[in-house]
Amino acid sequence: MNATQYWHCFIGIQTREWLRFWQQRTRFASALVRPLLWLVVFAAGFRAVLGISIIPPYETYITYETYIAPGLCGMIILFNSMQGALSMVYDRELGSMRVLLMSPLPRPFLLVTKLLAMGVVSIGQVYVFLLLALLVDVEPPAWGYLAVLPALILTSLMLGALGLLIATWIKQLENFAGVMNFVIFPMFFMSSALYPLWRMNEASPWLYWVCQFNPFTHAVEAIRFSLYLEWNPMAFGITAGVTVVLALLATTGFRPQRTRILGTA
Repeated sequence: MNATQYWHCFIGIQTREWLRFWQQRTRFASALVRPLLWLVVFAAGFRAVLGISIIPPYETYITYETYIAPGLCGMIILFNSMQGALSMVYDRELGSMRVLLMSPLPRPFLLVTKLLAMGVVSIGQVYVFLLLALLVDVEPPAWGYLAVLPALILTSLMLGALGLLIATWIKQLENFAGVMNFVIFPMFFMSSALYPLWRMNEASPWLYWVCQFNPFTHAVEAIRFSLYLEWNPMAFGITAGVTVVLALLATTGFRPQRTRILGTA
């Protein structure tokens, strides 16, 4: 296999993911409704209760909407990654992934390409959300929209690999949604997405340490700092390290026919 064949495969998988996304436009709307509800409705109630002090990367006092916007970007990627992992399992059993896995292309290349394709779709939704957030005065620096792109890519790869890793070990596809909820909500709520960690430390020190060990916390912080043109090496380092570990586990554990679909098992 030469570089041209790898490139054609890469473009083909990317194109197919965008075509699928275009055919499921309601998925785009539903992916935006959830974070917009948090930004517009929930933030209005929490704003009076939860004040935000001057903390990095912010240089002045900020509104609650400004604080949670990076966390809601992470929420979009988190939910899309889990949904994409579910579709990947269907593709593996009944669709294009089953055909691709029979090709001479290396399995890790196919899976990482698929994760990148899902990540690109999620990142597009994040940018639409950030544009809508301007309506509630969430205004990061103009260059922040470009600077945040590497953090978004890294986060999408990490969460996509996590979803794929879980999917590979679920023997019955009908159990996937329940397991995903068990993963999604603890990761999101036990992080710095909705409230700063110093407030978590004041309320519950043990929960603070749970948040510190949550890789989603560091992914959100990488997004937050990048969006405001600051560099957070610890957040990027931890997110990158977890991404590599999850990707290795997911690609080595991905086996055809492991998951059974009810009625065909």
